[in-house]
Amino acid sequence: MNFRALLLLSLLATRLQAADATIVEPETVGFSGDRVGKITEFVEREIADGNLVGTVTLVARQGQVVHFEASGRYGLEDDRPMDTDALFRIFSMTKPITTVAAMILYEEGAFHLGDPVAKYLPELADMRLLIDGEPVPTQSQMTIEQLMTHTAGLTNGWHIEHPVERAYRDAALQQSPDIGAFIEKLATLPLRFEPGTRYHYSVATDVLGALVERLSGQNLEQFFQTRIFDPLDMRDTFFNVPEDKVARMAGDHLWNAERQEMSPMPAGLLAPLSGVTLFSGGGGLISTAQDYWRFCEMLRQGGSLDGVRIVGPKTVQAMTMARLTPAVRDNGATEYPASHLYPGQSVGLGAGVITDPAQAGVISSKGEYSWGGIANTKFWIDPEEDLIVVFMTQVLGTPHSDRHRFDLKVATYQALTELGNSGGD
Repeated sequence: MNFRALLLLSLLATRLQAADATIVEPETVGFSGDRVGKITEFVEREIADGNLVGTVTLVARQGQVVHFEASGRYGLEDDRPMDTDALFRIFSMTKPITTVAAMILYEEGAFHLGDPVAKYLPELADMRLLIDGEPVPTQSQMTIEQLMTHTAGLTNGWHIEHPVERAYRDAALQQSPDIGAFIEKLATLPLRFEPGTRYHYSVATDVLGALVERLSGQNLEQFFQTRIFDPLDMRDTFFNVPEDKVARMAGDHLWNAERQEMSPMPAGLLAPLSGVTLFSGGGGLISTAQDYWRFCEMLRQGGSLDGVRIVGPKTVQAMTMARLTPAVRDNGATEYPASHLYPGQSVGLGAGVITDPAQAGVISSKGEYSWGGIANTKFWIDPEEDLIVVFMTQVLGTPHSDRHRFDLKVATYQALTELGNSGGD
């Protein structure tokens, strides 16, 4: 091989290393290399059983990646082998990013957590409860903290047996041309519950995104890019996918409950990949496993990464505290699994927080925080074990989502050979 060819190969290897996270020997950070293979076994079993098509899994400890693997293929209609740099719709995994955006402004003195939302979005000042078909004033106004904890009294239109839910569904909020129109529509709708009395999964984080836009003077796409993505070198996270990266999009799938199998997503049901002008803080982003790991690693390190600070460590601590009173939590817990409020879990600012691992139904750590997306994407950050796990796939409506979360946790934790702050030598 001549010198020119060697140089080209060297340059290619350098680019590949820059593009992908460097994987260390698992034993260097308290993992068993052999037992980490259980993660691969779990994924390949689910692909073989027809419950998944393609995945990317990433596991890191103490800032070191021990497992970063693509499995399966891009889609039922795309036989290309899955790549680790594949792009996925992360849906509600957008929510923690929106919450960090808001906390950046909080640190700059733009608002206090207990401020009424209507102080900054006055369009929402007159939202009322619907009781026996009649609009009734609330006893208090929703606050910004309640937006972050899904206790603001809002809903999302999923439970259409209730008239308020039907009103949200009929309003088609997610079809608004921009967040301003979204808020205008929302202002005409009733609240589902008295603010502060119940955990209820809702459009609250979209409202939080509108707040970020109003306070910053930038749209959410601009704010995310300049204040989070560029500083963290997240090169593959977007509301609008650049044309030269569209080929990396994983296929979208929908679970067919009647046939108990996946089908390709029918055209027109999801937001387009470009031309998006409604920047949904609740669910609009597209990302990669590596980019999302960099966001998580910033949180694990107390708000900074590679010498760049996004928020302060006390802010991250505040975000990951369990914030629901027992009464408020237990009201919302009756809706599980639709509530996203798992057993043994409370909610912090923008994420679920494990408060009682013994009640979680799966091996966990106290203080672990996490969230997932409707297409079965998941992440969790475990401060006790200095651990981050990111799981990317793309199937909406799967009945296997909780089991996949459990199976991935078991496959990950069984591979630890040394414990962190939770004890052991």
